[in-house]
Amino acid sequence: MITQGRSLVKPSGGLKKRHRKKRLYDKGSQPVMTKLGNERKARADRVTGGAVKLRLLRAAVANVYDPATKKYAVAKIKTVSNNPANRYFTRANIITKGAIIDTELGKAKVTNRPGQEGAINAMIIRQ
Repeated sequence: MITQGRSLVKPSGGLKKRHRKKRLYDKGSQPVMTKLGNERKARADRVTGGAVKLRLLRAAVANVYDPATKKYAVAKIKTVSNNPANRYFTRANIITKGAIIDTELGKAKVTNRPGQEGAINAMIIRQ
């Protein structure tokens, strides 16, 4: 199990003694790495409190907001043009919050976390 508890490694490199067992509220998870794909693929994960989180694994479309017309439209994603989270994500077409995607309607910035919400919401950016 992946946990978000304190590290067991001392600054000297030695190991600290475990003060207790792992708890469910310490639980973490691997990053999802939402990729650009031909069809939508999502996974449902149970999280603390019994809630279900949709993890978006692959996506082909985004909900794009146009501030000029104040309307949403579903647009096909062509490619990931920039991802400030990691420069290698751009090459691998991995979509995270803040990524700039190239859609049919123009360039748009991802405003949500697709790996945590199960959809891609973006806003058109004007140059």
